[in-house]
Amino acid sequence: MRLPLPRTRPRSLAGQLFAMQVVLVAAVVAGCAFFAYVSGSGQAKETATRQVRTAALAIAGSPSVREAIRTPDPSAVLQPYAERVRKDTGIAFVTIMDPHGVRWTHPHAERIGESFLGHTARALRGETFSETYTGTLGPSIRVVTPVRDGGRIVGLVSAGITVERVSSQVRAQLGALGLAAGAALALGGLGTYVINARLRRHTHGMNAAELSRLHDYHEATLHAVREGLLMLDGQRRIALINDAGRELLGLAPGTVGRRVADLDLPAPLTGALLASEERVDEVHLTADRVIVVNTRPVVGGERRGTVVTLRDHTELQALSGELDSERGFTQALRSQAHEAANRLHTVVSLIELGRQEEAVGFATAELELAQALTDRVVGAVGEPVLAALLLGKAAQANERGVELVLAEDSLIDDGALPATLPQRDLVTILGNLVDNAVEAASEAVTGTPADGVPVQRTGPRPARARVTVTALAGDGELLLRVADNGAGVGPAEADEVFRRGWSTHGAGRGLGLALVRQAAHRNGGSVSLERGPEGGAEFTVRLPLPQGSGARKEAAL
Repeated sequence: MRLPLPRTRPRSLAGQLFAMQVVLVAAVVAGCAFFAYVSGSGQAKETATRQVRTAALAIAGSPSVREAIRTPDPSAVLQPYAERVRKDTGIAFVTIMDPHGVRWTHPHAERIGESFLGHTARALRGETFSETYTGTLGPSIRVVTPVRDGGRIVGLVSAGITVERVSSQVRAQLGALGLAAGAALALGGLGTYVINARLRRHTHGMNAAELSRLHDYHEATLHAVREGLLMLDGQRRIALINDAGRELLGLAPGTVGRRVADLDLPAPLTGALLASEERVDEVHLTADRVIVVNTRPVVGGERRGTVVTLRDHTELQALSGELDSERGFTQALRSQAHEAANRLHTVVSLIELGRQEEAVGFATAELELAQALTDRVVGAVGEPVLAALLLGKAAQANERGVELVLAEDSLIDDGALPATLPQRDLVTILGNLVDNAVEAASEAVTGTPADGVPVQRTGPRPARARVTVTALAGDGELLLRVADNGAGVGPAEADEVFRRGWSTHGAGRGLGLALVRQAAHRNGGSVSLERGPEGGAEFTVRLPLPQGSGARKEAAL
């Protein structure tokens, strides 16, 4: 039975690049060496041709050569002269011959008188030419030129150098070239190894397929994760951000590379993103959302940046607010049930004592008081959610000894508010404003808030805590105004009340007013703070309504 051979892991990307670069460097060095060899060989031949051409022309133009040719025995004079020139110039041979090609000189004296081996026709026509020809000394590069005397060609001169000597010169150069090429190859290989060793560290030894798969997973993860992911480099610039991160921060595409300080984010959020220390589950507000921010520095010998995760808690915060309201309603109902039981016992006791008329009067008065408040709210506020919220808040306020009053000019007809205006935002706005007003009015009367810190008030303390609510839909807008007779807000704090964490009880507690401004901004509205008619704070929220919305004129009359 043959066992399957284990699959070998593909070579890493760094290894592949190293092999490719080594081959490339070797090919480049080999190509350069070959080009240098060919070029050097051509230059050597060209140099040899120039050398022998110069020698041949100098000999042919020498007057002593012409005089020797006129003598009966030219060889006696020309042979020593030719040998001297050959040795001085370092060429292979100098041959002087008559127009018929019979040698007068030769490096080998026994060859004198023999016919020249080569072409002479062009020289006899008066030309000087070069050729490679195999003669008595072997293949040689030679130049043949005529000797003129009074316009007549009286002889020929051939000077040459053997191909073997030229090749030996090229081989000597080739040795130096080989050393240079070897040094270049070694240096290139070393540089390639250093570069690829660094690449291997950065790619963690992964091959191209693994890197491609990692990139695909990376892109898929960025688009699939519903939490915001933000990565900052060491210069606090955005190195990476996913779709959810852009949506949560309200950023447009193309923000990669921009500095966090230039993104026009709220100052507390910008400070959290730029912080050098780790941040865990910090709640921050943008123009439209409540987000939870976690940051963690990325370090590795040096500071490399920060990883930031963002979670959307807008819906959760709204649900928490609604849950708090429901809890308040439950407590109020529990208290009212307890109070109703006490009143019922009172009525029963009066009947047992035979005081039926007083029992009926006591029960009727309580019913009329409760029904009057319900009729006032339901008659003025036709929006069911707002009506229910006001009735619940009135019960809560009554439990704290605060009178909640609906202003006489309040009027919201049923159906006056468009479906595009979220009811949850209305609950957030009015519920938080009423809660803050009830708390401020209660503390102003008692002088002792829940945290035990005395309330600072410049005017006289009111006899009864009161909160006045105005709800009016008309003239293309929804007006919600909540005023109290509490201590109010000082001018120095007017600009800070809507900041996350602001509270009269200390930093880090307030979030309701920040949510109010956020909800108003989300629906294209505004919120303002002024001093109320009774000395407390008066918050006014204005939300735009489509044309045709608002209270009916006949209802206002």
